[in-house]
Amino acid sequence: MPARTQLDLPILLPDVPSAKDACVERLASSLQRTEGIEHAHVVPAENGEPDPFCIHYDPETLSLPRIRRLAKSRGSEIADRYGHLVWDIKEGSRPRRAWTIAKRLRRADGVVEAAVSAAGRVRVEYDRFETDGEKIRDALLGMNVRPRGDVLDVIDPSTAAQEEESGHEKSGHHEEGEGKAEGHDHEGVFGEKTELIFSILAGLCVAVGVGLSFTGVSAWIPWGFYVGGYVFGGYYTVQDVFDAVRVGDFEVDVLMLVAAAGAAALGTWLEGAFLLFLFSLGHALEHYAMGRARRAIESLAELAPDRALVRRNGEEQEVPVGELAVGDTVVVKPNASIPADGFVTGGESAVNQAPVTGESVPVDKTPVDDLEAVGDPADLGPAHRAYAGTINGSGVLEMRVTKRADESTLSRVVQMVTEAEAEKSPTERFTSRFERIFVPSVLGLVVLLLFAWVPLDETFADSFYRAMAVLVAASPCALALATPSAVLSGIGRAGQGGVLVKGGGPLERLGRLGAVAFDKTGTLTEGAPRVTDVRPCDGTAEGDLLRTAAAVEQRSDHPLAEAVVEYGTEKLKGQALDDAHDLESITGRGVKASIGGLPVHVGKKELFDEVEGPPLPDELRQTTERLESEGRTTVIVRRGGDYLGVIGLADQPREGAADVIGRLRQIGIRRMVMISGDHQRVVDAGAAELGLDEARGDLLPDDKVDAVRALREEEDVAMIGDGVNDAPAMANATVGIAMGAAGSDVALETADVALMADDLSRLPFALGLSRQTSRIIRQNLWIALGTVAVLVPATIAGLSIGPAVVLHEGSTLLVVGNALRLLRYDA
Repeated sequence: MPARTQLDLPILLPDVPSAKDACVERLASSLQRTEGIEHAHVVPAENGEPDPFCIHYDPETLSLPRIRRLAKSRGSEIADRYGHLVWDIKEGSRPRRAWTIAKRLRRADGVVEAAVSAAGRVRVEYDRFETDGEKIRDALLGMNVRPRGDVLDVIDPSTAAQEEESGHEKSGHHEEGEGKAEGHDHEGVFGEKTELIFSILAGLCVAVGVGLSFTGVSAWIPWGFYVGGYVFGGYYTVQDVFDAVRVGDFEVDVLMLVAAAGAAALGTWLEGAFLLFLFSLGHALEHYAMGRARRAIESLAELAPDRALVRRNGEEQEVPVGELAVGDTVVVKPNASIPADGFVTGGESAVNQAPVTGESVPVDKTPVDDLEAVGDPADLGPAHRAYAGTINGSGVLEMRVTKRADESTLSRVVQMVTEAEAEKSPTERFTSRFERIFVPSVLGLVVLLLFAWVPLDETFADSFYRAMAVLVAASPCALALATPSAVLSGIGRAGQGGVLVKGGGPLERLGRLGAVAFDKTGTLTEGAPRVTDVRPCDGTAEGDLLRTAAAVEQRSDHPLAEAVVEYGTEKLKGQALDDAHDLESITGRGVKASIGGLPVHVGKKELFDEVEGPPLPDELRQTTERLESEGRTTVIVRRGGDYLGVIGLADQPREGAADVIGRLRQIGIRRMVMISGDHQRVVDAGAAELGLDEARGDLLPDDKVDAVRALREEEDVAMIGDGVNDAPAMANATVGIAMGAAGSDVALETADVALMADDLSRLPFALGLSRQTSRIIRQNLWIALGTVAVLVPATIAGLSIGPAVVLHEGSTLLVVGNALRLLRYDA
């Protein structure tokens, strides 16, 4: 029979930044090729603990010490061999070049992968046996790109000769730079706004040239201004074309530059200058818009303060949050941001958790009752726990730190959102494949049009002009931005609203759901039983029934017993309970005790069919069965030979759960199913109360998986639960959604979508946002493809380059602006 062992991932791969790193997959693959090892995988850890690496092996083939030595040895080999570099493109440094930079780096010796996200984050993985970080840095400098800390600064050629090397990346597996860059900026002569200013100068040159052409001055003077328009408008486009051609790419910039050169060759300098002016202006505004979407994501990382007030050795001192250690006591002043994850040990206040969980109402925080009794902080209630980046109210709080700054819920969310940027959605992958076919096709059409003068009665110049106009019309600028801009904006808005969406794929899949499967306990319900009915027998007072039941149940630790004691104590208003002795548990049936010398039985109706004494009266049996048919769990009380009555309990629906179901129907969810391990009658009653379509009870974890698979065969389905017990079912759904993920590292890792707050009302927001994102993507694709479909025939029929440029660039700006509407989405 296979055995299992778990080793801490940081021990095996000490420099790996994430359990999703490719080196973790390499380690698992390497071990699984070893005879005697059946499976190796990561198990997401709770509460910031290291992620365990689980190995399933045959103990008759390999011993446990051998397994440990083998894992450490393979991990060390991988860590020694593969390294990573991660940079952002500096704001203002023309992030479009990130794509070309990544493509050129892939050709460098020893580079395993170079990828770039829609927001311009470049990630490089390299083989240390073939290259190193310094060689990659030198390769970047050869591209006029300078690594400055954790930012790539695209150097303007006009200042590149003055560059002086400064700073190096730190060594290690994840080699990100540290500290701020020294020296001057090199975005251009006007700093970060150089591209925009050059575009404006190109427009001024065109406008002045056109104005002078009507004054009767020499034609050379307007021509000089048009040339100025070429210089300013084409300055950055030429650089981008040069970079693209070097890696064998023929993208939109190439088409536009060819069209502008063609216009100059025909002597239509005005149209060429106008083309480059609008194209450069479109790029400048595109960079601004995409930068705005990226800043919406980066703003999450800025929620946590840089410094914290910590109490050590009886003295308070300010320290950088990076120096906080688990167990430190921090003091949070009124209206200040909380610096770290932890729990409250002193003071009371209301904390605004909206930045992390999306909750609209501040949450009251109180200190734990017994500091020494705190075991696992994850088990504490929301009134005691607090998260980095949330905002304290009017009171002073003292907190004990439970996670380092780089392991906080906020930092993990930022990391996962950043990773999500790089995941292409299905639509993005489709449009990328389409462009690879479309661009060469356009070039082929243009070549054919160059020879239109052969069958037509026109000059070569006319055919050449028409071909250049078609080149402009068919350039897929808007198509390239239609999906990435919407996905980036959607992920950023979701993060601001307390919803973590792990990439464009889950975002799109969430938008096409037709069904939702809910786990019952803790998702649709509160997760704790409450007394709902007290039915005393004839001649018995309600107080007598409750007093007897509570007296016995207070000696039990069963959840139903706790609910009976809580309700009874409240109703009896502090009256002393009888003293119960000789408590005896009857497994699966109830309990037996002694009060005043009389035996007392408390439990299910089946208990009284098995113990000695008078049988259950028919009237009481009917009352009990009626309560059970309504979804209640029942507890019958008998003292001596007298039946006192029955108490009904139920796991109450969450406040607002029925409203959430109604909102989901309005959004377009057609089918909603409750799945649970509870008795079918209980599940039926709960589903009917909330307005669900179906209820499936008596399900074991494997049965839940089968139920979700069956639903998925019929239509796209989401599974929503706590992300821990429901992880197998989530993995088999179209989209797995975890609730309350702010307090659960496992939920953050396992789910495709995580609702940071334990609040079901965020679900309609998440689904509504995803559907709006899907609508905007479709709108953008229609705009992009529709513009091309109209302009290509129009330019073939004779539409000049000028109007084609206006419509072409207008469609590009329109799709980006349309995508940015998602940043203002409010369900």
